[in-house]
Amino acid sequence: MTDQPASLSFFARFWLAWLCFWRCLVSREFAQAVLPTSKAYDAGQLAQLPSGGPAPTPLPKQEEVRPTPRAPEPPPALPPEREHASALSLLGMLQREGRFVDFLQENVSAFSDAEVGAAARIVHEGCRKVAQTYLTLERVLPQSEGDSVPVPVGFDAQRIRLTGNVAGQPPYNGILRHHGWMTTAVKLPTVSPAIDPRVLAPAEVELS
Repeated sequence: MTDQPASLSFFARFWLAWLCFWRCLVSREFAQAVLPTSKAYDAGQLAQLPSGGPAPTPLPKQEEVRPTPRAPEPPPALPPEREHASALSLLGMLQREGRFVDFLQENVSAFSDAEVGAAARIVHEGCRKVAQTYLTLERVLPQSEGDSVPVPVGFDAQRIRLTGNVAGQPPYNGILRHHGWMTTAVKLPTVSPAIDPRVLAPAEVELS
């Protein structure tokens, strides 16, 4: 194995380049001998030539590092009064039209049946108006109370609640005690952000 030549100085490389330059100009054979070496050097393949040195090791290709996209932040949680604004709005309408909250807050045990009945008539009329305006209500079962009704296998426990002597597995047959109610449409108005839905009814102050 031959020893590797010592590193050439600048002047030695300059003199060698000068000689090669003129010999390439005056000698076709010398130029043809140098041409393959020049092409191999340009292609980075000097290691394949018998007289060439080792080819430079190509640098590893660096992969493009892309920033990891940040997950969108969840919207801030609404305060309870805003989350339930529609329900509070409905309760406020029941109070405005039927004095519903006033009726619930009263201790009716201190009043006679006639007084309670008179107040209930006012509450009923106003609350019925609100329900008919903003809600569409339908019966869960179309039969009348007291009719015999079948309860099939796989019945919806949210729509039908069994009472009495419940034993075994469906199908059942029973007596309808209440037909139930379900809402098929809701038309509640949008609550403005400027309105505090917690205020079901404002305080009334009469000025003299």
